Amino acid sequence: MVHGEAWTLKEFFVYPNEYIYWSIQIVMYPFMTGLVAGAFVLSSLYHVFGVKQLKDIARFSLVFSLALLPVAMMPLMLHLQQPQRGIYVMMTPHFTSAIAAFGIVFTTYAMIVLSEIWFVYRQYIVEMVLDLREKRRRKPLDSVRLALYSVLSMGAMDLSPEALHKDERAVGILAGIGIPVACFLHGYAGFIFGSVKANALWMTPLMPVIFICSAVVSGIALCIVTYIIVMELRKLILAWKRKNNPRLPSSEEIKSAEIHTVTITAKYLIMFMVLALTLELLDLIFRNYTAVKSWDILRSVIYEKDFFKIFILQYGLGNIVPFIIFLLPGLTIRRALLGGLLVLMGVFMMRWNVVIGGQAFSASFSGFMEYQLPIWPDNMETFKEGLFGALTVIITPFVLFFCVTRVLPVIGVKDSH
Repeated sequence: MVHGEAWTLKEFFVYPNEYIYWSIQIVMYPFMTGLVAGAFVLSSLYHVFGVKQLKDIARFSLVFSLALLPVAMMPLMLHLQQPQRGIYVMMTPHFTSAIAAFGIVFTTYAMIVLSEIWFVYRQYIVEMVLDLREKRRRKPLDSVRLALYSVLSMGAMDLSPEALHKDERAVGILAGIGIPVACFLHGYAGFIFGSVKANALWMTPLMPVIFICSAVVSGIALCIVTYIIVMELRKLILAWKRKNNPRLPSSEEIKSAEIHTVTITAKYLIMFMVLALTLELLDLIFRNYTAVKSWDILRSVIYEKDFFKIFILQYGLGNIVPFIIFLLPGLTIRRALLGGLLVLMGVFMMRWNVVIGGQAFSASFSGFMEYQLPIWPDNMETFKEGLFGALTVIITPFVLFFCVTRVLPVIGVKDSH
């Protein structure tokens, strides 16, 4: 069976060798890389621009960006017919290849994120080493933690004010460098699509900019959603523990800090939402006004075939509704959670409409194709390119985030920065 034949539905005149080759995993790829970039930009608003109100969520979003980082390559690995060759992009850089640029930028960004997290957590790591060393009777788990934190400290045990100030300066410098690198990491995905001259929907110089702006939107929205879930779980756990230890923070104290952080973060989300939506509508209006030769088929796709996906799901439920939710006075945790989820859905639909919609019309300009998402897999290919493959990609960063926060907690850590 030809790759793509299992999930492609054809309509009218379509060439025999045409299929939807780029399926759900190629939708997930720009979506996940956008979350990586957006989460990092959110943390940099505090570390670079000094937005003190975002201090509580800055550490959270930085660690979440680290958890999302390995997943950026995961959709590509699942999509490739020969995934074992994917490492060549990382091992053999090629400076004139747009695809190889991903390996170079990804490696650079990974080193920046890891370095920044080390400087942010160095004080905590050293304090953990000193506390564990003072224990006279260490449990086996404490010995393992001591060895782990000793390795992570890399011998830098100085906690003097001068050393901590140098850490703070290093974090600011790395975050400043990381912002353009993170934007380029995701903007490159838009560049890949925008440079395809043979596709009328993808070829636009605005594509990289649109991808970057929507990436920041999705990253901030994901951090809001995850932050709310973590804080709500923390309230439940502390309420149970507070029965034996009344000194622990009360649910009211945690809720007050939570709603304050979410409200401030939502303001920046609204700002980037306006910018992203403006660019998307500008591109649509420009295409409509210029009305090039391919506009007839594009108009059929945008206003007829994909009308529900574009104007109802993407712009309606994914942009206008959450915009109203966040703008209404008296933002609550439940409203913020709903708004964040709708924003994520809107950004995902934008990626879907670009990737799948760009392949929806035949090269003959007389036929259409539709991607039918495989729900229940009957072989490895339909697993990777179907619902279960997408769910695997979505769940993985949350599992990684949970594992990382067992070593580097994101809430309740003493911070000198």
